[in-house]
Amino acid sequence: MNTQVEPKDFAFDAIAEAAVAKAISHYPEGRQVSAVKTLLDIAQRQMARETGSAWVPRVAMDVIAKRLGVAPIRVYEIVTFYTMFNTKPVGKYHLQVCTTTPCWLRGSDDVVAACKKASGIENFGHTSADGLFTMTEVECLGACVNSPILQINDDYYEDMDGERTEALLNKLKAGEPLPPAGSTIGRQASAPVTDQTTLLPTTGAAE
Repeated sequence: MNTQVEPKDFAFDAIAEAAVAKAISHYPEGRQVSAVKTLLDIAQRQMARETGSAWVPRVAMDVIAKRLGVAPIRVYEIVTFYTMFNTKPVGKYHLQVCTTTPCWLRGSDDVVAACKKASGIENFGHTSADGLFTMTEVECLGACVNSPILQINDDYYEDMDGERTEALLNKLKAGEPLPPAGSTIGRQASAPVTDQTTLLPTTGAAE
């Protein structure tokens, strides 16, 4: 279990600071608070670089609030609304499993079971003993046509099943890098799983 405690201070590093300045510059004077989600994402990615865990500690939220000239609660309410932001440390690989109806109908229960088996995690919201995986239940990831979906960090893995999920996580446990995102069965974009049914070339057709 990842037991990392809240840091006592936070400051944007050089990489993050350049991104922060650019994000704020997109908005006119008095409207800079519109950059809050971008700044939270920048802070979360900095934490991932520095600690190996992508999350936003409270002290970083306070720094962002001060930078944008708003009360801290304005930032807290954004962080706690969006599941894209983590308010506590997560594993190196954040397994976000969609269990909404389309994914469930196509086997998300098997994906959940495989995640538990490969990682040793017992329940959603937990982190594996080795700190490698955190598993979170999420609502619709917006890729229903290629369900079931397993999001790992920023990447979508589509057309998953129990066997492919377990194989993928075992590769990560062995130290292999994440494979390319997308369909795990070779589906072309969001075409029907049975391949194209329209706009196919006709043999011998006149040009």
